[in-house]
Amino acid sequence: MKEFIKKHIIKIIAILVGGIGGFSYYYFIGCASGTCPITSNPYISIIYGAVLGYLFSDIFKKKKHEID
Repeated sequence: MKEFIKKHIIKIIAILVGGIGGFSYYYFIGCASGTCPITSNPYISIIYGAVLGYLFSDIFKKKKHEID
């Protein structure tokens, strides 16, 4: 378990930060009328933010250089 966490720490942090960001967006900006599909529901906002955080974490992935 510790090896998994060490290997994927950037992705885990990005998912947590994205989820917090998604909830913050729902809480502070949100949609009061309920017609906005993402921002009217806190669970969807958190999941959407976590997915964006995961996708954003790929930017910081170390690339392996292959030598031919």
